[in-house]
Amino acid sequence: MTATAPAPSTARALATAFLPRLALVLAALLATLFTVASPATAHAALTASDPTDGAVVAMAPAQVSLSFSEQVAMGDDSIRVLDPQGRRVDTGELRDMCSGNTVRYGTALHSGLPNGTYTVAWQAVSADSHPISGAFTFSIGAPSATEVSLPTTRAGGGPVGIAYGIARYAAYAGFTVLVGGAAFVLLCWRRGAAERPLQKLVVRAWVTLTAATLAMLVLRAPYTGSGRFADAFDLDGLRAVLETRTGASLVSRLLLLGAAALFVAVLFGVYARRLQDAGTEEDRAKDTDDLTFGLAIGGAVVSGGIAATWALSEHASTGIQPGLAMPADILHMLAVATWLGGICALLVALHKVPGIERSAVRRFSRVAFVSVVVLAVTGVYQAWRQTGSWSALTGTEYGRLLLLKVALVAVLLGVASMSRKWTARLAEAPAAAEEPGAKVGAQVLAGDDVSRETRPDASGPSGASDAEGADASDVSRETEPAGVPADPERAAQLARQRAALENAREKRVRDADPDRAGLRRSVLVEAAIAVVLLVVTTVLTSTEPGRTVEQEAARGSTATAVPDRAVKITLPFDTGGQNGKGSVRLELDPGRVGANTLHLWADSGDGQPFDLPEIKVSFTLPAKDIGPLPVVPDQASPGHWTASGVQLPLAGEWRIDVTVRTSDIDQTTVQKTVKIG
Repeated sequence: MTATAPAPSTARALATAFLPRLALVLAALLATLFTVASPATAHAALTASDPTDGAVVAMAPAQVSLSFSEQVAMGDDSIRVLDPQGRRVDTGELRDMCSGNTVRYGTALHSGLPNGTYTVAWQAVSADSHPISGAFTFSIGAPSATEVSLPTTRAGGGPVGIAYGIARYAAYAGFTVLVGGAAFVLLCWRRGAAERPLQKLVVRAWVTLTAATLAMLVLRAPYTGSGRFADAFDLDGLRAVLETRTGASLVSRLLLLGAAALFVAVLFGVYARRLQDAGTEEDRAKDTDDLTFGLAIGGAVVSGGIAATWALSEHASTGIQPGLAMPADILHMLAVATWLGGICALLVALHKVPGIERSAVRRFSRVAFVSVVVLAVTGVYQAWRQTGSWSALTGTEYGRLLLLKVALVAVLLGVASMSRKWTARLAEAPAAAEEPGAKVGAQVLAGDDVSRETRPDASGPSGASDAEGADASDVSRETEPAGVPADPERAAQLARQRAALENAREKRVRDADPDRAGLRRSVLVEAAIAVVLLVVTTVLTSTEPGRTVEQEAARGSTATAVPDRAVKITLPFDTGGQNGKGSVRLELDPGRVGANTLHLWADSGDGQPFDLPEIKVSFTLPAKDIGPLPVVPDQASPGHWTASGVQLPLAGEWRIDVTVRTSDIDQTTVQKTVKIG
């Protein structure tokens, strides 16, 4: 039975009825995500703890609590408290102590803990889905020696982390090929909708993206918690994931992929049959204009919605200017997918399809040019937003990866220029290339509007193709005698012969023109670079932005004094000379406005007391232009200095400068800022 495509008016009516409903569903999904999205730093950071790092408490606390700069995902094993022998002394039950804008979690401790130094190891996943972890110590009664082996696993690590990472890579790759392949068909080469290789490419991309999204949703609970694959089947864990922003984005992506499945079915079903039923190129364009318009709008809406599920759950939704960053991120992803996915579709066409129309190449040229422009504009904005300074661009892992990505784009454009040269040579083909039905196979550098290649005559220079075609026809017509049951083995042999002849004919057509073969190799190199570029981009999404790294470093240089508790800081130093590395432990007691007692301990690189020739301290309050107030401590014992009556007249952020000298010529100054009062 032959399927009949709907009339143009029917197609427009279908598009008119379908698109508003699709837009409404998309708006509802995005609104749901926006309600759980709030501005935050790119990664969560530990802002406070009780007890604090290095604190000495008189009595054992009932619990340990941690405060964060933004919402985090934690499990029962996310906070571990270990005694000096490395045994767990917490109950293993996570306490949610969040209230309003305060993000705090804790765990209860067993009663009757003896004196000594205890270690708190914690791990969590920040709001942008990336793992964070840390550890600190506190003491009961008095400090003691401790032999604690901190947990080697962290949130987001281990085999579950590897599997989750693979799913992330697959999701980005599937999205790129799905969007780029469909855009290539609709915007550049409509006839490609009826070509089996392109159909397989787009459908497999949809399957990859769907499977990767399901895997990420199932693995999310163990990824942010225990790290055990068995917990992937924990319904309570899955329910908790669905209540997070990342879980909501993954579910929304699955729903949008359902709409994408309908889009793909129409594109390669009704749309492809209509193209085959139409006669000339003009008839095809006339009969499919309405449906093309509807599919283009619907595809853009669905693609934008899928891209938004990333923008609303990763870097773009956190940090500065999220309201501008998220639309920019969506446009950036769509531009990358259209360009790189289009390259993949063109490569498949060059390898699997006898040829593509010259007009398709010109259209792809214009689409690629627009994509590169959008990619450049949004990429510059994202680079500024995520780094913020030249030092972050060159001195952080994120910045270096970003520079690598820019270099790969430059190389990709350079290789595309080589493809442009092959295209220019193909453009010098005989006048047959100017005929309306001429076929071409070319890759265009974004912005090149004149690229074409003549299709080699299927008969070949000596007519051998016709002979082999006849042979293939003879083989295909060869059957068993009438009334004799078909021999499955013979039928399979005939099928293999037909497939071999078909492959040989396609290869001969592809390789008949050396210029076409050179162009195909050039496009293959482009596709390989595009794969590496996608890998680097995926790594960037899981790397802490350079701006945040510098902000956390600045935050880490300031210690907050707790009322009636000594300020304790550790300052590593390196004077540059022989045996010039070590650290200074400083204690300012009671760490408040007025008189304080200062203690300094110097340790060498191997942890032994460091008897420095000289050590000096000064206090400065930059906000009030007070200082530096010099302090020359007295040596109490080898590696230990003390000074009493250290006066801090005002509250504020005091900068402590410690100058250490390890030899007659080797000296350095290290500093730390503490908040007093």
